[in-house]
Amino acid sequence: MQNNISILNTFDLNSMPNLDIAVLGALELFINNPLPKIDLSMYKHPLVVGSGNAEATGKIIFEKSDAVFASESNYEEKLKNISAIDGVVLISASGGKHAPIIAHRAKELNKHVTLITNTPNSPAHNELDNNHIYDEYILPKNREPYTYNTSTYMGMILAASGEDPTKIKQFLESNTAKIVYPDFKNYNKFYLIVPAKYSGIIRMLQVKFIELFGRNIARDIETDEYVPHATTVVPSDELFISFGTINNTWGKPENRLHISLPDDADYGAMMAIGYYVVAQIQKAYPHYFKDNIGAYTANISKIFNSKITPIVEA
Repeated sequence: MQNNISILNTFDLNSMPNLDIAVLGALELFINNPLPKIDLSMYKHPLVVGSGNAEATGKIIFEKSDAVFASESNYEEKLKNISAIDGVVLISASGGKHAPIIAHRAKELNKHVTLITNTPNSPAHNELDNNHIYDEYILPKNREPYTYNTSTYMGMILAASGEDPTKIKQFLESNTAKIVYPDFKNYNKFYLIVPAKYSGIIRMLQVKFIELFGRNIARDIETDEYVPHATTVVPSDELFISFGTINNTWGKPENRLHISLPDDADYGAMMAIGYYVVAQIQKAYPHYFKDNIGAYTANISKIFNSKITPIVEA
């Protein structure tokens, strides 16, 4: 059962695992390390701040709340102009980069900050009150390639949704893993269709395509309700991949792939299954990510003036 975690614990730059290993390893982690209950009921109108997929994760977690959402680009403007904001929930797997700056500025503006992270004693930790149980939630994470951020954000989503990681893993292994996938290398364009109730996953899947493939592969990701709105005016030999609801309309019949979802699926299952399918596409293509992540992290370390490595330790 621990084979995927073993791979994650031992890989190096030359043997980086594909995304599906990170998905299965994350589920194994949460099966053996039950996630904490995150209680933020003290906030009625929080500002939820994150960068990249952390921002998307925040929107998923607080989808049914009266929350305001922001990134590092516009959080200060919203703090200054929306008087109803009664606290800041900062989502950052590392607790570094922009996180300590945001936390410090929020405190200057007299807003209490809660940090949801995977990193103890992070730079942002030092900007917290550190007097309340709700000041910081530290969730478990696996050792993963930089940017994969699978165990990190999946843990946050599962902690909020209450889904059972055992059931998700069983579904992946008994259903998703047994699908006869087409030869993905025959396509360089993909259109993913997700049920409207999972609209929050769109940004996470978009970011994962960008990270793994750059501009080498074209992709669109929309909900089943939005697809009819002039997204297919210009025909293309792309592969339509539908999740949950069978697509009988879009694309040629031979260019359609259906991916089932569990009947009781929430965002955690949608993320796990979506990432797992993206990993099957990853396997069909050259090692774009593996061949470039070393040079990328060396460059981005200079930009952030902080050492960022291709492998993020647990």
